[in-house]
Amino acid sequence: MSETLDLNEIRKEITLLDQDLLALFAKRRALTLNVAKSKVQQVRPIRDQKREQALLIRLIKQGKTLGLDAHYVTSVFQTIIEDSILNQQAFLQSLANPDIQVPTVSVAFLGDKGSYSYLASHRYFSRRAEKIIECGCQSFYEIMQQVESGQVDYGMLPIENTSSGSINEVYDLLQHTSLSIVGEITQPIEHCLLTAVNTNLANIKTIYAHGQPFAQCSNFLDKQNGIRIEYCDSTADAMAKVAELQDDTIAVIGSEEGGQLYQLQAIEQSIANQTENHSRFILVARKAVEVAEQIPAKTAITLATGQKAGALVECLIVLKEKGINMCKLESRPIQGRPWEEMFYIDVEANLKSFALQEAINEITPHTNFIKILGCYPIEHISPTSIPSSEL
Repeated sequence: MSETLDLNEIRKEITLLDQDLLALFAKRRALTLNVAKSKVQQVRPIRDQKREQALLIRLIKQGKTLGLDAHYVTSVFQTIIEDSILNQQAFLQSLANPDIQVPTVSVAFLGDKGSYSYLASHRYFSRRAEKIIECGCQSFYEIMQQVESGQVDYGMLPIENTSSGSINEVYDLLQHTSLSIVGEITQPIEHCLLTAVNTNLANIKTIYAHGQPFAQCSNFLDKQNGIRIEYCDSTADAMAKVAELQDDTIAVIGSEEGGQLYQLQAIEQSIANQTENHSRFILVARKAVEVAEQIPAKTAITLATGQKAGALVECLIVLKEKGINMCKLESRPIQGRPWEEMFYIDVEANLKSFALQEAINEITPHTNFIKILGCYPIEHISPTSIPSSEL
């Protein structure tokens, strides 16, 4: 006869193993900070992708001998490597900017608790501060005013989305601010249909959401008949409204994580047009930051060339000749000056680098106006690729 398995004993054993894993994760993280400290002395880049690839290949081979799937091992250790890189970057940035390292920070963001901006703020500062003083705002303008006036330290602003594109209002407001971009974070957007009471899709008559989620879930919404759309200032406002109403005919589009803060439940998941849906946020402050030279950096530039034929092309050629990669180019009209545009450019380069300084000097004569919006660490960590033969 087979031995009877005791589920409670098995769960106790799993719990003990989980505790051991957490202790090992913490020990590994502490060691990677020592790696960062050594790179301060030797001025070596944060990432060594050849070493990362060799590490993953070795772990995959070891995992196979233990009966572990290659994709599982890769996924787990790519997450560990990303955490290591981001923690090393945060440490090096703290050394480069000692005057702004404080245990408590105040952050303005769109909406209230549960909004995607709220989630992005907490995720960004989880590595950088012990406590966050939250300041929910009703508009992007209010966020910038809160920061410029000194009422908060930072402002978190969504700048673009993989599904609905750039958020033009933020670009337009940045034209008239003295703030600097000091950081970025990419937040996964996992739209769900949430309700305050147990119900189903067939009963829903009204859906609340911010305009961006509505645009990003248009395919799902087009398939629904007889549903009224109610626009809200933010996702958090929409969730708070639905939680208050407690009506089985009313739902909200938002994240499951955010909805839990309002005791909302998901009745439909993954309703966005794109399965891979992410929003990029920028962090703004009154003072620019120094970016440690070991860290991959972005610099944001805004410029106007007037109505000069080929002037923008000349600027872009300069970047190419200097070997500087442009990762974003956005144009916006200049208010009060018909047919003239302002251009926003993101380049992958540290503002302190000789190549970018040369490029700015050569670009300036082709412009009527040029301004550095900020230089900041690249937060998005691309996973190290593994040859398919190893998987």
